[in-house]
Amino acid sequence: MSKKLWGGRFNKPTDPSVEEFTRSIQYDYKLAKYDILGSVVHVEILGKARYLKPKEVSKIQAALFKIGEGKFLPDGSYEDVHSQIQDSLEQKVGELALKLHTARSRNDQVVFATKVYCKDKLAEVAALGEGVVSALKSLAKANRDVIMPGFTHMQHAQPMYLKDYLGAYAMMLENVIDKVKIAASDIKLTMGAGAVAGTPIDAKYYNVSMDKYAKKLGLGLTGLKLEPTKNSIYTVSDRGFVAEALNVTAIIATHLSRFAEDLIIWSTKEFDFIDIDEAFCTGSSLMPQKKNADALEMIRGCAGRLYGNRMGFLVVIKGLPLSYNRDMQLDKEPLFDSFETVIKELKVLKGLVRTLKFNKDKIESQLDDESLYATDIVYYLVNKGVAFKTAHAIVGKLVKYSIDNGIEIKSMTDHELYRFSDKFKSKEIVRLFDPKVSVESKKSIKRN
Repeated sequence: MSKKLWGGRFNKPTDPSVEEFTRSIQYDYKLAKYDILGSVVHVEILGKARYLKPKEVSKIQAALFKIGEGKFLPDGSYEDVHSQIQDSLEQKVGELALKLHTARSRNDQVVFATKVYCKDKLAEVAALGEGVVSALKSLAKANRDVIMPGFTHMQHAQPMYLKDYLGAYAMMLENVIDKVKIAASDIKLTMGAGAVAGTPIDAKYYNVSMDKYAKKLGLGLTGLKLEPTKNSIYTVSDRGFVAEALNVTAIIATHLSRFAEDLIIWSTKEFDFIDIDEAFCTGSSLMPQKKNADALEMIRGCAGRLYGNRMGFLVVIKGLPLSYNRDMQLDKEPLFDSFETVIKELKVLKGLVRTLKFNKDKIESQLDDESLYATDIVYYLVNKGVAFKTAHAIVGKLVKYSIDNGIEIKSMTDHELYRFSDKFKSKEIVRLFDPKVSVESKKSIKRN
């Protein structure tokens, strides 16, 4: 059995079932570089506090950087990633490695590594999200003159610009990307909590700039500043930053799921509004004609999993007494899964959006539906002095008459229109059934 970071008080070995049940190396190995960063910084602090000599600091840090090179390969015989790194360090520098844990606890160590991981992944999510926003804006610009039927309750509502539809999703993502960036900036990196009550090292030694270390470990993070803990109990027990990371990834998943659902519907033969590039579709093992939007369906489906990650974590954490409890180990899997899933989704969606084609003729044919212009007729009457409620009722009866008798409103004579209101003029009504006239009549929208 591999070495543990504890055990002096025990005479018996841990029962194998407990070893298996509590082991986390199979997933927390993903924290390796972030944990090594924390150890490198901690060594600098130990040197400043004179727990380590300058040569010892250099030797341990060099060994840690060596461990952090390349891809970290987890060893399943270890309890967790922290134990494996500690043991690897002992193999490189011998008993000197035993000094690394001075003024340190895994309680504080795990929090630090998880926080840096979150900062790193939140930055990646923000960058990828901005890539999707850029793709949406480019698609909107390329189709800026396309008018389509807008929908409410999945029914034809009013004509709208396709660029406004795409812009709506771009704005949703921009809004949550702002939240992602705030979540990252709100994470304060601290050390000095120890297990729960702090350490003997003076707080001034915990003010460390970490950018040079992060760069050497291949982490694309800048502006990393370590601070002394202001409340050691808070540091080791708070997981609000995990909850926030799970929250923003769940919100992103919601927006992506809704967009995916629209595209799935629009790709059906019944709509035929879009053509999804073959590179983002799959076929059927039985039906040779099929072109399935599987990637979009997966994006839609994964939203539920991310909701489960968020809620499951909150349920785990809700009843824990202060300060650290082993239950907190269970934050890692949902956290890793949510980040990895959203990152994959954003990468796929960027490429899909950039290759998306719109069937403009099919979209235009849908604009022949007269019901799309009913509200424009209401405002036509309002502008002639009719109260809105009265105009609404008049147009509702006009639409029903048109449907019941199979007569288009724009083909009705003045005599037929006068049955509903003497304000109607057939020549004026016909002009209202122009999609361009309809969309441009909406003045409240501040378009760029």
